[in-house]
Amino acid sequence: MCIFVLLMKNVVVLKTLKEHWEKVGREDSEQALRAWYQEVRKAEWQNPNEIKEQFKSASIVGNNRIVFNICGNKYRLVVKINNVAQWVYIRFVGTHKEYDKIDVTKI
Repeated sequence: MCIFVLLMKNVVVLKTLKEHWEKVGREDSEQALRAWYQEVRKAEWQNPNEIKEQFKSASIVGNNRIVFNICGNKYRLVVKINNVAQWVYIRFVGTHKEYDKIDVTKI
């Protein structure tokens, strides 16, 4: 699994997201992941409540992890956020079935 830093106010690397949408059968996630990327790039969240205000269906799961529903919850995107430093680590992108096999607070 690839892990990279996503700087909320700086240039954002799309590699991990792109690897996901380039997999056969997951092409439908490209638009949604690009839209998420654009929103996060502009974000200046100071706390999890601000994330929930912007992404109503996001789940705050502990250990600085946030789960975003992608494509109507067909896919899950798990990130680790440091609001003070304004960075986001992509920890997981996958199907709901794949998500069910991970421990979201430890990944």
